[in-house]
Amino acid sequence: MIERVFLSIVSLVMFLLTPFVSIYAFVFKRITKKDFYNFDMTKNRSKVMNHIIRRWWGISDTAQKNRTFALFVMPTLFAFSLFVMFTFAHGIYLSMTNWTGLNTGKEIFTGLENYKEIFGDYRFAYSLFRTASYALISIFVINIVAFFLAMMVTQNLKLKNLYRAGFFLPNLIGGLVLGYIWQFVFNKAIVSLGGVFATSILITGNTALMGLVIVVTWQYAGYIMMIYIAALQNVPQDLIEASKIDGANAWQRLKTVTMPLVAQAFTVAMFLTLVTSFKQFDTIVSLTQGGPGTLLPEWLGQMFGLGTFTPVVNANELIAMNIYREAFTNYQLGVGQAKAVIFFGFLVAISLLQVYYNKRKEVEL
Repeated sequence: MIERVFLSIVSLVMFLLTPFVSIYAFVFKRITKKDFYNFDMTKNRSKVMNHIIRRWWGISDTAQKNRTFALFVMPTLFAFSLFVMFTFAHGIYLSMTNWTGLNTGKEIFTGLENYKEIFGDYRFAYSLFRTASYALISIFVINIVAFFLAMMVTQNLKLKNLYRAGFFLPNLIGGLVLGYIWQFVFNKAIVSLGGVFATSILITGNTALMGLVIVVTWQYAGYIMMIYIAALQNVPQDLIEASKIDGANAWQRLKTVTMPLVAQAFTVAMFLTLVTSFKQFDTIVSLTQGGPGTLLPEWLGQMFGLGTFTPVVNANELIAMNIYREAFTNYQLGVGQAKAVIFFGFLVAISLLQVYYNKRKEVEL
């Protein structure tokens, strides 16, 4: 076991060194007119050297394929490491400093002080709670609507391709533009009807959250619909016909035949809607600017020792907007970065749990 782990580490090192070795091999061949990789395999070498020659520096098919793979992957891996991994690691470091944006390059390392401050911030906790609430509602609503639309446009309809394009079209509209459009719809068009519609749903916190769900569902359901359409079109019609002959009604066919065969599509669609819901930002900015204001729930205030004091918080300030305001409105970029790190960890954990749960349900179905 230890030997395997060690040889795997050797292979990783060789993978990273392959581009440089290939350049050296090219120059070596030009100067000496000999092939650098043409090693004598009859020589008695150590296990490590034999492993390197057999898997990386030799003339065998395995070595040549490994070198080719490394050379093709390395440019992308280098760019990913430079612009993603390095940036992420640097962001973790900045989350442990007093970075304000004005002291860039002169930050002072403060350790976990920013994280301690966050865990005492009731506004961040409320944003996390509202984000989770919004995510649960939007995931359910978007997937139900998208699956219903997919079922509808996969029937024998004359204009089904036109319907598909129409349902998908809102996804092409940017979130900022979409928010301003629906702000006008909620505050002007619907209010003008009077009666029960005389008051805009964006005025109070709970109804404003439902307004956001309506807007995002209208935008995103058409995109998720395309995933379900692809899955439904792969359902064998022979099974549907056989279930009809056996006397199964529409609900029974959907539950026992269609749903199990499109279970993988549910896993993908729920993952996409989960990530999109937690990252919601631009539509909120243009629709409600994070408002309206509301009182902090008593149970949350008691958790933070506020007693009878109930401060005003923004009802629709989801976690992405809370991070933005902390960093770029309050100029506390170190604290904002720490919030972003916590948000990343939370989202990764929720996503893994969701995928694990859905994969188990796929087997059960």
